[in-house]
This record gives sequence, structure tokens and C-alpha cells, in this order.
Amino acid sequence: MTAETLRCRLVARMAGPVVASLLGLGVAAGPLAAAAETWDMPTPYPDTNLHTIVVKQFADDVKAATGGKIQITVHSNGSLVRHPEIKRAVQSGQAQVGEVLISSWANEDPLYGLDSVPFLATDFQASRRLYDVSKPYLEKKLERQRLKLLYSIPWPPQGLYVKDEIQTVEGLKGQKFRAYNPATTRIAELSGAIPVKIEAAEVAQAFGTGIVTAMMTSAATGVDTKAWDFVKVYYDVQAWLPRNMVFINADVWKGLDAATQKAVQDAAAKAEAAGWADWEKKTSDLNKTMAGNGMKVLPPSDKLKEGLSAIGKTMTEEWTKAAGADGEAIVAAYRK
Repeated sequence: MTAETLRCRLVARMAGPVVASLLGLGVAAGPLAAAAETWDMPTPYPDTNLHTIVVKQFADDVKAATGGKIQITVHSNGSLVRHPEIKRAVQSGQAQVGEVLISSWANEDPLYGLDSVPFLATDFQASRRLYDVSKPYLEKKLERQRLKLLYSIPWPPQGLYVKDEIQTVEGLKGQKFRAYNPATTRIAELSGAIPVKIEAAEVAQAFGTGIVTAMMTSAATGVDTKAWDFVKVYYDVQAWLPRNMVFINADVWKGLDAATQKAVQDAAAKAEAAGWADWEKKTSDLNKTMAGNGMKVLPPSDKLKEGLSAIGKTMTEEWTKAAGADGEAIVAAYRK
């Protein structure tokens, strides 16, 4: 049995008896080649999170731009593949497209941890500049891993959540500190806290059971998890803006014709622009939401800010050294 015959039989089995009869009569199977492709897209966050909202709009735009040729099924909140396995799932072809927090893979390569170096880029404009100068390096890295970058958007600036007010970094000593990437693990180490690996979907339970007592993350995660139910103080320290990236399996990408590639890229560019603009608009509202639900939303004391800045300086030096010549080139270009 030839591969083409097997393909036709499989298509016939899935498409139904009418198509099967046509194939059996020798009718050309050309139109079947244009049948819609369905891509699975695992993502880590709930449907209410802006990242997921942008992803779903991206999927709708791809479907519209390709005339239904490409249909993306979004599996949000880790429902298909858990966050730590998403990148590998897309690399191996188990899923066609995926979204991850870039810095989760910083142990694999320092480049993935750039956007989470504390106090290097602390607002949306600085974060965008850092992304722009580092994007070519990120694209090349992903290409070597059988992935193609489609778009990347940030989270709001990261703040510090604690159960009780603290005035200095020493107030974190001995606390169980939620770590979701190597950067937050290193912050815990440098501040004397105890890092505990916890994904966003597990935050509320972890605080409720005492597994963690402090964390550094965005106001978006605070609202998603209803942080006011388990922690009462949020310091708006604006430490960094981590980014997510959406990528596609390189073989899937190469299998698309030029027109379809352009349609997907155009939808990705639209998603990226919307994500950056929408998060910036939404950030102040997130802080207000937490305050409105009883949380103390506070600026850090001078001493706390000073201590965190010292940690940021140490981590910038460590990152640049670990990233080598590429790291030095990126930081130099960013600081021009």
C-alpha cells in the first residue's frame, strides 16, 4: 500500500462515506488538501487573564485571515499541557502552537531570563526597548530549538506581596517565597527567603496552606487569584516586566504556503500591539481592584527600595556574565 493510498483511506474514514465513495471512484482528492487544519494551542492562564484574551483573539484573527483554513483550539489554564511542558510539547509536535512565560526557561539559557532581571527595565517603554534590541537573539535561539517566535507581550510591572508590612529587604528573611522562574528563586536567595516553586494556578492554595508567605508577581496575577483573600499587603515596587511568548513548531510553519504564513504573521503583529497597549492601560485599574477589595497597595519604603535595587544590580551583573558576548551586546544596545 502506498503512502498516498493510506492517506486517502484515512481521510475517507474521517470525512465520511460520501468522500469515501468519491475516492473509490477515482475522483481527484485535490480539494481535500485544502481542508481546514486544526492546531492545538496550550496556554498557562485562565480565560479572564489578558494574555488568554489576546491569544483567543489571535486565534479568531488567524481563522478569519485564512478563510477558515487554519483553526486554533486554545486550551487555557494548563488544561491540555501544564506550563512546564508546553515548550517541549510544541517542539516535539504534540501541539502546533503554544504560549509560555519566557523566563521559566532561564535555566536552559540566560537569554530567556533577560526580561526578569530586576530593575533593568521597570516600565512599559523601557521593557519594549529591551525587547526590541534582544528580539533577533531570541528568534535565533528559538530557531535552533525548532520553534518560530510569533509574538511577545509583557505582564504589568512586578510587585511584592506579603502578609504583613515590611520596611526593609531583611523583612523577607526566612519567609517562604513563591518562585516561578530562576529570577524569583535568586531574589529569594539574595534576600534570605526560602524559594518554593509554585505555578500561578496554585498560588491561592499555597498561601492558604502556608506553603508560601510572600511572592513577587504582577497585579494581574493578584487579581486573577483574588490575592486579597490570603494576603493583605502589596508593595508596588515595579521590579521588572516579564514577558510571555507565543511560538509555533518550525516544521508546521515551514509547511505553510507564503500567503498563510503572512496571514498568521499579520495576526501575530496585531496581537502583540494589542497586548502591549492593553496591559499598559489596565495596570492602574488592577491596583485599584486590589485596593478596592481590602488590600493595602503601598509604595516601598526608601530602605526597601534600596535593598531591592541592590539585589537588582547583583542580578544584572550575574546575568550579563552568564550571557557572555551576546548579553553584553544586548545590555550595551539597550543602554545607548
